[in-house]
Amino acid sequence: MSATTKLPSRGNYLMPSLQNATVSDAMHPGILACEPDATLSEVAQMMATYHVHCIAVVGVSHEEPACGMWSVISDLDLVRAGIGDAQTRSAGSIAQQPLVTVEPSMPLRDAGELMLTHGVTHLVVIESGTQRPIGILSTADLAGVLAWGEG
Repeated sequence: MSATTKLPSRGNYLMPSLQNATVSDAMHPGILACEPDATLSEVAQMMATYHVHCIAVVGVSHEEPACGMWSVISDLDLVRAGIGDAQTRSAGSIAQQPLVTVEPSMPLRDAGELMLTHGVTHLVVIESGTQRPIGILSTADLAGVLAWGEG
């Protein structure tokens, strides 16, 4: 093994099993967001810089719950737009995933079911009561629980 080889992370064996985990056990706290008029290049730079697979599009939402977000741009949305004439497209126009929100106390299994039902790879975690976005839960986060969760 060379000095530049990076071994994969083994995860955390203190993680609860899928049957006992909640969204807060697996989510990534914090939100990376852009304005609806951000360019494809700006969104791509954010994803590449922070090694994430989604960026929230913020703005005034008239949907319920009104959490100040329009949608989430996934890495697949970005690729789809990049293959076409993406230089003139804005973040607000390329976001394809519907905004699906969950609270931190929701059982992780239920959050996974929501992902499957809505066909999304990312859920926005909102604070109970205020509806303020506080994190993201991704399919990769669920995979981590499946891989490293106890029992």
